[in-house]
Amino acid sequence: MGGNLNKMMKQAQKLQQEMLKLQEEVAARTVEATAGGGVVKVTANGQQQILAIEIKPEAVDPDDVEMLQDLILTAVNNALQQSREMMAKEMGKLTGGLNIPGLF
Repeated sequence: MGGNLNKMMKQAQKLQQEMLKLQEEVAARTVEATAGGGVVKVTANGQQQILAIEIKPEAVDPDDVEMLQDLILTAVNNALQQSREMMAKEMGKLTGGLNIPGLF
């Protein structure tokens, strides 16, 4: 029994190391999301951090600030969702599709 436990512990440690490496790799990747036909573009990384927001001049209407706010909100939320999906997809490859609570 002790040999199996040792083997399981080594496998768990190896999986943990692979997950940390994967998290670092995915953190360096970026995703982009747009709204309003591309007038607002948001770039996020694998750590769900917003790296850039680009707004084309035609998106800025002083009489309709709410529309610009909605476009930014939509693009940010889409970028963050893409970032989460990217991380989940890559972690799923590593864990064989197992959903491990608290993993990511």
